[in-house]
Amino acid sequence: MEEIGGPATVKAFEERLLEVSGSLPKRLRQCADYVAANQDRIAVSTVAEMAEGAGVQPSAFMRFCQIMGFSGFSEMQRLFRDSFVGGWPDYSTRLDRLREKAEGSPSALLAEFVEAGRLSLENLLKTVDPQALDKAVATLSSAHMIHIVGLRRSFPVASYMAYAFEKMGVPAMLHSVVGRLENHHAIRDGDALLAITFSPYSAETIDLVEQVSGRGIPVVAVTDTAVSPLRRFDAIALSVSEVDFGAFRSLSATLCLAITLSVAVGTARQDG
Repeated sequence: MEEIGGPATVKAFEERLLEVSGSLPKRLRQCADYVAANQDRIAVSTVAEMAEGAGVQPSAFMRFCQIMGFSGFSEMQRLFRDSFVGGWPDYSTRLDRLREKAEGSPSALLAEFVEAGRLSLENLLKTVDPQALDKAVATLSSAHMIHIVGLRRSFPVASYMAYAFEKMGVPAMLHSVVGRLENHHAIRDGDALLAITFSPYSAETIDLVEQVSGRGIPVVAVTDTAVSPLRRFDAIALSVSEVDFGAFRSLSATLCLAITLSVAVGTARQDG
């Protein structure tokens, strides 16, 4: 099960993780699930902290690293320090880089973000599976109530869909976790959950999906990578890949998918 030489890129790491995760024993599967949901923590955590987060002993987490093809945690961490963290610095660093490259004028920024948005929209036709889209629309349009959750960067998308559904007379409820109030008890048989989250994934969103999927409530997920933790809950996954500029990611493609889903569901309910 071990391979010589670890993945050289984060994408290769994700592909390897997807390949091995289904056949791992319980403790190692816990490691895989935790890593898939918390890739942003690998570069800044110790092996003890990662093991604690996964609920396993450090020795088990080291074994997981070896199964992934690395000599140990340090080698796996190096990949994410070079690739993941380097690709997504904090906002102050991102702004500094734009200034250094003299790319910060309003007109230049507009042109660059328009181009990033255009590429993202073109990619959307490649990443969204038409059959999954049809299934998602059928699931949401037949639900008594659509429950929508999307936090942090995903919140504008979730709130827009709640607004669109309300305008079209589609019963929908936005779960915002304001004040740490949880509304999962409002989700009943016959309802559906629409969950929106991207790496680094929202723990609150994942927890809600886990709770309701365990009750047999159908889940439609708008997410990114093939190893998004939402996929392990048998969710109907719609994949979105946003092209970034200066390590800033817009929501061009995500909002396009959101309005597509909203209009398609509204139309289906009227036709039904």
